[in-house]
Amino acid sequence: MRSNNTFDAEALKDRVAVVTGANGGIGQAIAYRLQAMGAQVVKVDISFAQKPTLVDGSWQVSCDIAQASSVEAMAELVRERLGSCDVLVNNAAISAPPVSLEHLPHALWDRMLDINLRGALLCAQALVPMMFASGAGSIVNISSIAAQVATRAGAYGTAKAGMQGLTHQMAVEWGPRGVRANSVSPGMIRTPLSEAHYREEGVLNKRISRIPMRRIGQPEDIADAVAFLSSDGARYVNGQDLVVDGGFLKASLANLY
Repeated sequence: MRSNNTFDAEALKDRVAVVTGANGGIGQAIAYRLQAMGAQVVKVDISFAQKPTLVDGSWQVSCDIAQASSVEAMAELVRERLGSCDVLVNNAAISAPPVSLEHLPHALWDRMLDINLRGALLCAQALVPMMFASGAGSIVNISSIAAQVATRAGAYGTAKAGMQGLTHQMAVEWGPRGVRANSVSPGMIRTPLSEAHYREEGVLNKRISRIPMRRIGQPEDIADAVAFLSSDGARYVNGQDLVVDGGFLKASLANLY
């Protein structure tokens, strides 16, 4: 019998987890956490070498999630080498410099939605048949608090809001077939990509002062939320969004004073 401890070393034993965007700060933390729980992890990222490689017990697979043919090739590799997919974490995403909507290039809009939203659908479509075959599975889509509040990068929040809508659709359509779908919405998380925002002490302290927990989040904070939703501890959680922001969104009125 599998342990009831969500985070122990056998919580995901004999399960295969695919994590996209696995070479970034949050993706690396998610992959590490799932592997520590016993999962066979497939790390997917466009930056990996073209030849699939087994590194420290997990596969590294190059994939452009905006291209259906690349996603299908990745899914076929998972099927051939591992035989199943039990957990899919749609984490891959891109951001962009602030651009006002009236000047937003259409090509940038299309690319943001292709990677940040359509890519999640392509990965799910390619891998969910293996979940259907086993009658069980968990999909965790990485959204953002930008899905709920506007930022200066309009296409990003729009895509993440779409990600939450896609999560709801997956949960309702695929729940009867044993597949759960949920999302995680990170707040301000300190990663190599976002480090530029925190180098100036004044900016860092201002941001910290707006967060009730009084710290910037770490990738491990997101990884633990994903781990819970991936595990049997969340076996009756479906179609939900888990906000991991230290209380930032709830503090809008308090931060006026």
